[in-house]
Amino acid sequence: MLPTSRYFRVALSVAATLLCIYLFGLLRGFFMDIWAVISTVFYPFLAALIISYILQPVVELLHRRRVPRSAAILCIYFTFAILVVVGVLNAVPVISRQISQLVSSFPAITAQISHWMDMVNSRKQYLPDTVRVGLENALQQLEHRFETAPTGIFSFISSTINAIFMAFIVPFLVFYMLKDAKAIGRAMVGLAPVRYKRRVRIILHGIDETLGGYIRGQFLVMLAIGILAFIGYLIIGMPYALLLALFLAIADIIPYLGPIIGIAPAVIIALTVSPALLIKVVIVNIAVQQCEGNFISPQIMGRTLKLHPMAIVAALLIGGELAGVVGLILAVPTLAVLKVVWTSWANERRSRVPK
Repeated sequence: MLPTSRYFRVALSVAATLLCIYLFGLLRGFFMDIWAVISTVFYPFLAALIISYILQPVVELLHRRRVPRSAAILCIYFTFAILVVVGVLNAVPVISRQISQLVSSFPAITAQISHWMDMVNSRKQYLPDTVRVGLENALQQLEHRFETAPTGIFSFISSTINAIFMAFIVPFLVFYMLKDAKAIGRAMVGLAPVRYKRRVRIILHGIDETLGGYIRGQFLVMLAIGILAFIGYLIIGMPYALLLALFLAIADIIPYLGPIIGIAPAVIIALTVSPALLIKVVIVNIAVQQCEGNFISPQIMGRTLKLHPMAIVAALLIGGELAGVVGLILAVPTLAVLKVVWTSWANERRSRVPK
């Protein structure tokens, strides 16, 4: 009877999960309205959490060397802020210029791609008509978005104070997260019932270690990939080198799909220049990915999240469906946090079983 009851509980859990997913789909519009309100608070805290995790090891290092914690935080905080401001002031003009050049040349790029497709299709009918028409429609929509992007972006910036709010509130959140991280943890443990305090403390410690290692490691990996790609693009004479390298670095945060998404703009632009440049772009990206997979990630990331690839792919699909690009970015860390909670709960149950 025990195996039967166990299998029944598993089946019941699966059925309940599917029912919850179905009900969530029915109430998706309602949840999206709630999320539109919550996101105004969520995103500043998320940005502050990421920055605090990046700066935390340096603050702890100075604190262990008997530097007062507040002084260490202010020192590292202002050093980091100065580096960010200097980097932004130097990079933004270059990126803005390259975006303007790309927007102005995008009609020529789409015309060149259409010409390539017509040449391939007219010779041996390699492309079915449906595929060719679909690609042409996608290029036209992309061209329209590029043409309207500057107006939309500037009107959005001029009509909202969200960016200004973020710029002022995030530094304060980062400072207090670094200063009172342990006090915040103790307060969260204090909210739990007495019988669950130990379990909550273990879960919070595991989440802190997991998220901290992932965020810091991913930040350094993205930085290394961006620098390597930028150098490679400069060597081969790739147009819009800084913009394309930045896009590749940001896209790398998405597991498995990131490198493919990141190389796509460079491949499209290189295809419109010459086949030789296309080959060089592919070689550069293969070299960058090999360095990342064999040297950078093993050295920087250290302990992996130990998540099965199928679980990661499933999390990416669910996250992308629920929250788009933000869901793709948050899918893996969210899955890692759920694994920490599940592992702690399973270990607690296992320890209660008499041997």
